[in-house]
Amino acid sequence: MITAMADKPEPEGIVLTEAQRKSRRQRSIAIALALGVLVVLFFAVTMVKGPAVLVRPM
Repeated sequence: MITAMADKPEPEGIVLTEAQRKSRRQRSIAIALALGVLVVLFFAVTMVKGPAVLVRPM
């Protein structure tokens, strides 16, 4: 028999608990912040070195 559209189908795969979702979000934010710090660090080092970055013996 055909079910109505209002019936929610059972989700397939792994279903996370609220605590697991919160933990995943916090971990993602921490990774994003670490990546942002690395980008800023590399940019700062490049600015401090200036044009000398491109001057090197071949």
